[in-house]
Amino acid sequence: MRSMSRRSCLQVLPALAAMPFVRQSARPAGVPVPPVPPQGIGRGIRHISYSDIGGRPDSVQVMVNRRHLYVGHMFGNGLTVLDATDPRRLKPVSFFTGGDQTRTHHLQVANDLLLLANGANIVAMQSYDNIRGYFENSLADSITNRKKFRSGLSIHDISRPDQVREIAFLEMPGLGVNRLWWAGGRYAYVSAHFDGFTDHILVVVDLQQVTKPEIVARWWLPGMNRGAGEPSTLAPGRRVALHHMITSGNRGYGAWRDGGLTVHDLADPAQPKLLSHTNWSPPFPGGTHTALPLPGRNLLVVADEANAEKCAKGTFYTWMVDIRAPERPVTIATLPTPRDRDFCGIGTFGPHNLHENRPGSMVSEDTIFATYNNAGVRVFDIRDAFAPKEIASWVPPVPAKLIDPRPNVALAAKAADVYVQTDGLMYVTDWNAGLHVLQYEGK
Repeated sequence: MRSMSRRSCLQVLPALAAMPFVRQSARPAGVPVPPVPPQGIGRGIRHISYSDIGGRPDSVQVMVNRRHLYVGHMFGNGLTVLDATDPRRLKPVSFFTGGDQTRTHHLQVANDLLLLANGANIVAMQSYDNIRGYFENSLADSITNRKKFRSGLSIHDISRPDQVREIAFLEMPGLGVNRLWWAGGRYAYVSAHFDGFTDHILVVVDLQQVTKPEIVARWWLPGMNRGAGEPSTLAPGRRVALHHMITSGNRGYGAWRDGGLTVHDLADPAQPKLLSHTNWSPPFPGGTHTALPLPGRNLLVVADEANAEKCAKGTFYTWMVDIRAPERPVTIATLPTPRDRDFCGIGTFGPHNLHENRPGSMVSEDTIFATYNNAGVRVFDIRDAFAPKEIASWVPPVPAKLIDPRPNVALAAKAADVYVQTDGLMYVTDWNAGLHVLQYEGK
């Protein structure tokens, strides 16, 4: 996608200011850019320590319980537990696997319980020739070398942090769970694929009897139920799938990759009701990944995941969305795009995920923590929702090697998830490069 002028942007989305395509840093021409040191480059963020996660550095989602970290792996088959009593010296204490070919990269933790996504190790079952193959094809059409794996939601007792004891498994016949939201309570909101569907849909799981979880609702966008004869209207290279839904009160906010944003009434979780469906792709490249509600301000922060190297699909944005009228969400701004280096020239650049304001972690409706792939971690002041500004950053070092087995992938950092404690301590994962512990100094 080529860059757009201010006038054309305003014609497409009147509420947005111009957002130029970023191809170079603000450094003067001819001045060399110094390499990033092993501790990264911080502004308002201090590096504390690094862990290769017991020799399994392919890390995605991280959760905290009883001063231990639970880290899901992107390409391997399992979950690692790290003792974080001393954040300067993280110690691997346990490893859990659902079995060969079973990826457990996403998880939720609350009340000494761990809910864990189980699904196909997709990259191991498909020969993608670059990272875009995963993002531009429906899941059902991606896997050509299907092997035996476990598909569903597993539940674990983690009251003893050095043990991950499975107490229940809810099978979901299909290609498995991607991500989920559960902050305690009766219901979990799960993104899962079922046989007959093109991709991940919304699944509501009742945990009233935690050892006997039960599916009470399924919801999807039109055209996803191929087995029921629903015709797809997707153009080539586009993927509609629920990445995950975050809930607040009786509202749910779903991120559907190239399918955009949905807002749901969850007054009865067994009957989710659609209030609105908004999609700014096209003209923007899609990849909607995370919709973070700020209920006290009637705002959403919505991150579109960058999913092509060297800005081949244009610039991906993180949007500020006004939801005072939930049936009519309105985009009012974007978070500033990092400009301090030529990030487009060195791999995947743009948003990945947001710190999700989980209970027990840092919860703020004024400060947003975000990961930006090779641009690392960015912290934004959004007190003026119409004019967000970056207030801190941390650029990660280039990893020593790739764990990602796909060919034609650049050797570059890929900051994936960030979890922020109430004291500003940050845990930042990387698909290829383990886990960094940082201290936000703006608190």
